[in-house]
This record gives sequence, C-alpha cells and structure tokens, in this order.
Amino acid sequence: MTTADQPSATPNHAERSLQGRTILMSGGSRGIGLAIALRAARDGANVAIMAKTSEPHPALEGTVHTAAAAIEEAGGRALAIVGDVRNDDDVTAAVDATVREFGGIDIVVNNASAIDLSSTSDVSMKRYDLMADINVRGTLMLSKFSLEALRKSTSAHILTLSPPLNLDPKWAGSHLPYTMAKYGMSLTTLGLAEELRADGIAVNSLWPCTLIDTAAIRNMPGGKKMVQAARGPEIVADAAHAILTRDPRGCTGNFYTDEEALAEEGVSDFTGYSLGAPEDQLIRDMFL
Repeated sequence: MTTADQPSATPNHAERSLQGRTILMSGGSRGIGLAIALRAARDGANVAIMAKTSEPHPALEGTVHTAAAAIEEAGGRALAIVGDVRNDDDVTAAVDATVREFGGIDIVVNNASAIDLSSTSDVSMKRYDLMADINVRGTLMLSKFSLEALRKSTSAHILTLSPPLNLDPKWAGSHLPYTMAKYGMSLTTLGLAEELRADGIAVNSLWPCTLIDTAAIRNMPGGKKMVQAARGPEIVADAAHAILTRDPRGCTGNFYTDEEALAEEGVSDFTGYSLGAPEDQLIRDMFL
C-alpha cells in the first residue's frame, strides 16, 4: 500500500490537499523529512527546507539543494535555506526568507534531530550538547520564531518528529541523554498545544511504530542489517500528510504513531511500506 501502488488512505483523506500551503521544515535533505516534503510537493505545496548540508557529505546522500530540486520535480515550489537550527540568526533568517518567498507560513515541521544512544557513562558532553541544542532548543526556537506567521494562517500546524512521553524507566535507563533530548521535543508539543489552543494552531507529534530506513540508521553499527526489518519513510510521510490536512482546531495535542494517524483515515494494511520482512518480524521503534 505504498503511495506509488495504491491510495495511502481513504477517499476523504485523498481529497484533502496541501496545495498552496507553505511548509518550513528543519532538516529534510534526506530520509523522513525529505519523504514528508515530497508528499506535500505532490499536492503542489511550497516547501522551505532549512538544513546545514549545502555540499555533498562523504557518508550521507543529499543536500539542501538536491532536496529542493526533488521537491520541484515532484510538483511543489521549493526554497533551499542553508542554516543551522541551533543558531538564532539562521532561524530568524529562515523564517523571514520563507515569508518573503511564499507570503507566509502555514506549517512548521520540526524534523531536525541528532541521535547518540550512548549511556550516561559513555556519552561525551559535546554529543549531549549537540542533541540538546538541535532536538530541544532547535524545536522550540523554530516554532517560536514562526508563531507570528502561523497566527495569520487559517491552516496552521506545528508537527514535531518525536515520541509519546512514555515514562517506562526502560527508555531513560537505556540511553538517558538521547531520551532526554527526544522527550524535550515532545514536551514542546505538549506545552505549545495548550499555549496555542486559543490561536487555532495545531501542535502534534508523530513517531514511527517500526524502525524506518534512513541514513542515520544505516550508519549505526549493524544498521545496514537492521534496515532489512524496517519500513520505508513513506509511511511517516503519508501519516504526516493525514495530520497536516486536518482542521487544526480539532487536531492538537496528540502524540500520533504513523499507524494511528493512518488508521484514523481507514488504513489497516501497512504491508506495502515494509522493505521485505514480514510484519511480525519488523523491528519495533524506541519509546513505544
């Protein structure tokens, strides 16, 4: 049931579109972020991608410029912004450039994230700071700096790629620094959803139920073998599309999994998203 094979949701969802809406996304030069951008582009959305990768990386495919080209080829309008979500001036410039190019902002997607699964004993403080700055501070700052533009939209959404706030000690005990960073993103969803409820700005999180085939996973020890039991990023893109095309006043403060978001659209068969392994052999994602 991939996008290429058959409709990814019910006819009602298929009729909802992001055509003409403007998305500002952190990261997005590859992986899940790019998949979300391309799904929106097929509707005719405007997509501004803010990412650090302006030149090809020796170990990672894609740059902000190749992402922009792919978005335009898919049918959208693109704006490539080279910037660091940790830098106040870069984020301000990205918001300003998006408003200047497309006339406003309807959707913010907090996609940029750093990962290090080291224990507290093993993690370097440099890596801890990187995760805290990108994941937590970057999410809050991009959302905060976009609020003036979002308040002018009638279809305003903030969507953050972060997990449900699962307080099972297993997750904090397994990789406390990363768990703190991802849960900081989720706390931003929880708080902003309540803070912005009266403004009609939807604030939600989205998290995959299974491992997703991304460059970040492939570059981890044993990652190339792990992704054989993963799904493609298209399932997260289709779930994001389902959320972002909903009425923001009736859809806020949720911590969706990709399966939950699609199930609400009538989708029950996810086998087409898998990369070969049977459903019962897929690797479950963290925090669930």
